[in-house]
Amino acid sequence: MPRTGRLTAAATLLAAISVLATACTGQGGNTAADDPGKDVTLNFWHGWSAPSEIKAIEDNIARFEKAHPNIKVQVTANMTDDKINQALRAGGDKAPDVVASFTTDSVGKFCNSRAFADLNPFLKKSGIDKEKVFPKTLLEYTQFNGNQCTLPLLNDAYGLVYNKTAFAAAGITEPPRTWSRFTEVAQKLTKASGDSYEQVGLMPTYHGYETTPMRLAAQWSPTYFGADGKSNLAKDPAFAKMLTAQKDLVDKLGGYEKLERFRNTFGDEWSAEHPFHTGKVAMQVDGEWRPAMAKEAGVPFEIGTAPLPVPDDQAADYGKGYLSGTIMGIASGSAKQNASWELVKYMTTDTEAVVAFANAIHNVPSTLAALESPDLQVTPESKTFLDIARHPKSGTTPAQADGGTYQLTFQDFAYAVEKGAVADIPAGLAKVDQQIDTDIAKAK
Repeated sequence: MPRTGRLTAAATLLAAISVLATACTGQGGNTAADDPGKDVTLNFWHGWSAPSEIKAIEDNIARFEKAHPNIKVQVTANMTDDKINQALRAGGDKAPDVVASFTTDSVGKFCNSRAFADLNPFLKKSGIDKEKVFPKTLLEYTQFNGNQCTLPLLNDAYGLVYNKTAFAAAGITEPPRTWSRFTEVAQKLTKASGDSYEQVGLMPTYHGYETTPMRLAAQWSPTYFGADGKSNLAKDPAFAKMLTAQKDLVDKLGGYEKLERFRNTFGDEWSAEHPFHTGKVAMQVDGEWRPAMAKEAGVPFEIGTAPLPVPDDQAADYGKGYLSGTIMGIASGSAKQNASWELVKYMTTDTEAVVAFANAIHNVPSTLAALESPDLQVTPESKTFLDIARHPKSGTTPAQADGGTYQLTFQDFAYAVEKGAVADIPAGLAKVDQQIDTDIAKAK
């Protein structure tokens, strides 16, 4: 599953990744010379840390090694992207050959700097048509300017997780489908307690774990960049509409300062003290892993899941959501790229492997075949997120040469809006566009 602070992690990576441009030459074509049939040991680094996640990786590696007895995989868990990039810069036998990263926002940097090898030649050599294997949206965030330097390794779909018991007590019979109804439901489920709350219907502020500007903006189907490659936030009314709608919800639930004071009482996102688990919030913007985590925490209420609501004028598109996920790539500096490809190919395209991994860590599978596999464990809660992943209008944030910097710029502006510090949102977005274009130009 992803980790909170994905954008924060992306921000710390930008300088480190850019250094790799001078350290890594990449593989522009299929020029890897190693023999994948010879005995070899690969170094595979990933960021998962929970015991169940590490076991799921190890189980997949065991199946791979059984099918490829000449390839041994040395697995290093709980590796941050910062540590990975330091090792890639240093090179040598101890550096990773294969990397799995949560930071999809940095794909543009990974590809642009040639830190990771272009996988298109490997796909072609293996006779794999990526458009027939992976959903279109996942291909969008794993490549940049035609360089497919990563492939999807599981998928994250974002929707609404809600407390059915609280809904019933408030006389609410179904999850909200439109934003106006969402606002009404959030207000109805909010129970004030003096200067604080007993419960909020939703924590709408952008620091509320997965309630980021990008997650919410996806419901408006925005276009981040125009055909000319320039930032499009001011020209596409979707962004101003989303920011205005979120600010209105913040105000109706008690205002930014009151909500933030309450948010500061919340437990860690990945612990049993998550505010959804404890009943402090009745609805949560979250991913497919939350229902399983809530059940493991022993919540005393019934859990429901649904897509996030859509703007009232896009009611026909209800069911869509924001998609992201884990990425997997091969280090450009690796001398074992053909053998590394065998591992990447297995973990990202083998239906049995993808399904087994998805089942083990409660994520959405990342191939079209795995999404339809009869072996995929589907619960009523997880079906919601599988449907979001399949929805033709679900979207993501596109890769850019500056990695996740453009998203950080948009996010910082959104913080100012929700605080009430922005008087003219369209004018502010125009300035955001200018900053984004400047940052991208510097990154190229």
